[in-house]
Amino acid sequence: MNDSTFESPEAAIAWENYWSGVIEAGAYSAGGVSHPAIQSFWKQFFFEAAQAYNTPAILDIASGDGALIDLALLAFGVEGAEISSIDLSEAAVESIRERFPTVQGQAADAGDVPHESGHFDVISSQFGVEYAGEKAVSEAARLLAPGGRLALLMHKQGSCIHYECAANLDAIQRVQTSGFISKALDMFRAAYAALGGAERQPYDDAAASLAPAVQELEGIMREYGKNVAGDTVLSLYGGVADIHERLQAFDPEEVLGWLQRLDSEMDTFAGRMKSMIESAMDQEAFEKACGILRGAGCEVDQAGPLLAPGEDLPYAWVITASRPAMKEQQVTL
Repeated sequence: MNDSTFESPEAAIAWENYWSGVIEAGAYSAGGVSHPAIQSFWKQFFFEAAQAYNTPAILDIASGDGALIDLALLAFGVEGAEISSIDLSEAAVESIRERFPTVQGQAADAGDVPHESGHFDVISSQFGVEYAGEKAVSEAARLLAPGGRLALLMHKQGSCIHYECAANLDAIQRVQTSGFISKALDMFRAAYAALGGAERQPYDDAAASLAPAVQELEGIMREYGKNVAGDTVLSLYGGVADIHERLQAFDPEEVLGWLQRLDSEMDTFAGRMKSMIESAMDQEAFEKACGILRGAGCEVDQAGPLLAPGEDLPYAWVITASRPAMKEQQVTL
């Protein structure tokens, strides 16, 4: 966690490219964390808020795919709250606007939110403020109304999500280093040329060149499991094998286009994983975030790792806090 408004321009670009890709694919849930422990935490938070407030003003910070907005609407209903969201990515904000017409979506930095102090009764953020640094925690506190409450879930060093991101990044980087995609492209170009009457030898040479990269993908899946990197490695491995076996059933341009798109998406995915790893907070950074909230006049109600029953590794850091309600002044006659 740092003081910058975003840890790097490269990271911001990675997230913008990621959300643009998500929207193009229609995969709104990609990148949302749906583990039951996390879902349970947010359902309880919004349920308790719904019991405490009548039509509150709600702000979701770094909304991404809108996972928390879904849960807030489930608790409050479409007309039960005034919901606003911010995200650094214009693509993510546009997605929110399309999916949730009643939500006020806005592209903004979590460290510089364009709303008045004390405007929101309920503030939520799932894996967002840690990217924007300490200023984002201060902003969340500034925006919280007297009597309001907030909840922040933040990436934790040594969490299961942290280790998963590291495995995903390593897997993708090894695929890229192997040259699998470029070698598969060479093989398919030569194969389709041979089907059209060209010499077979260039195809044989390209297939032989691809073989070590195939072995590398097999090694990655043995080490991390077939579902590593969101099934990307398995999809690439299985897709190339299937096309190779039934070459004449596929259009050459579609095959080459698919591989080229995957090549581009790997850069985006790797950038996203790197950003998540770098944002993960250690104990000192987490305690500093708690101190920022207390220094801003909030009472920290819960602070520590988010654990699931029966599991050893936590999923995240969690902070819930509230701002004391303003006391009514007594008038002396």
